[in-house]
Amino acid sequence: MAAVKAFTKRAPITGTPWKGVRYGCTTREGGVSQGPWTSFNLATHVGDEPEAVAENRRLLATALPSAPVWLNQVHGTRVVEVSAASHHGPVPEADAAVTTTPEVVLAIMTADCIPVVLADVDGRALGVAHAGWRGLAAGVLEQTLDALRRLCPESHAWRAWVGPCIGQANFEVGGEVRQAFAATDARAGDFFLPGRASGKWHADLSGLARHRLACAGVEIIQVAELCTYECDKLFHSYRRNRVCGRMATLAWLDPSEQG
Repeated sequence: MAAVKAFTKRAPITGTPWKGVRYGCTTREGGVSQGPWTSFNLATHVGDEPEAVAENRRLLATALPSAPVWLNQVHGTRVVEVSAASHHGPVPEADAAVTTTPEVVLAIMTADCIPVVLADVDGRALGVAHAGWRGLAAGVLEQTLDALRRLCPESHAWRAWVGPCIGQANFEVGGEVRQAFAATDARAGDFFLPGRASGKWHADLSGLARHRLACAGVEIIQVAELCTYECDKLFHSYRRNRVCGRMATLAWLDPSEQG
């Protein structure tokens, strides 16, 4: 119980409890970073002081069963499988990770893009994905689900949590973004509203994620419905500040609830 409370303190944004899975998203509160990275920035690539990031990661690690598996995220669709034997190796270039190994902590960083956690309803297979509009349109969520189905073919149902991301009112994009989705899905246009300027659109990223997950066969989907742009006290937002930190969404299979 103490471990659960510690994790909840460090990653307080979460959904309903899942069998065999712990998951949550950090906020910008509770760290040591200063300036535009204040205060719980977990990214090493955004200009923050390396010592501050190291301390923030140390604080995070006190609430986890093992060191997080960080990814070099590139807005693509590559999915890596992580096991106890490999998760301490070099940082993989990928935008999603999957595992069936208990206590391997999967992690992705975001500051407006969507963090998505996927799991078998019985808590036997787990995945996390980073989905900006490019990765979402290219199929990163479907690729992650396919990888999980290969790991756990006996699963009878899947669930997903769509974490905090930029909301539709604050995510104005060009027509090429709408076309990237509409080119392969006629219903995708339902998730865009006309923008203030000609040729601009407001994209509903979390709605698009929910839609694509449902089409891929995910039976249970929960959406955090928190806008990273609007909730400036809670979240870093690249669109709002440009120079900013990153939150982490973390998840692992809990062996105390296996079987």
